[in-house]
Amino acid sequence: MDLHERVEDYLAGQPEPKQADLRQIHTHMLEEFPGCRLWFHDGTDESGKVVANPSIGYGVRTIAYANGSSREFYRIGLSANTAGISVYVLGLDDKTFLARTFGPSIGKASVTGYCIKFRRLAIIDVDTLHAAIWHGMSTDQRG
Repeated sequence: MDLHERVEDYLAGQPEPKQADLRQIHTHMLEEFPGCRLWFHDGTDESGKVVANPSIGYGVRTIAYANGSSREFYRIGLSANTAGISVYVLGLDDKTFLARTFGPSIGKASVTGYCIKFRRLAIIDVDTLHAAIWHGMSTDQRG
């Protein structure tokens, strides 16, 4: 199964109305960033153990580790969770930036150092979510 089929299976497996909201964000990402790298992570580690919710990723960044090794990973992640949807904005140096910049205007969402979590798109300011995503996709990130 190719990457696009895996993403489609993941989206199709979500209940409504969560599925419609995930599809809306996914479509926005593909339209706004047409050349970005698409990822899908099934939530398992190297041994097959489930360690996270499955997620769709967009863009690419390099994570540099203290031991000198590095690996590529996505910049923006999209994931369903039990309460709704999580959008991950990864690689920001300032862990207070998202909450300070987008938290006051996004509406009914929880905003942490790298995650914006909300129940439905209808209860947040979608323009603010898009601005946070744009920042994550366009900021020079050191990893």
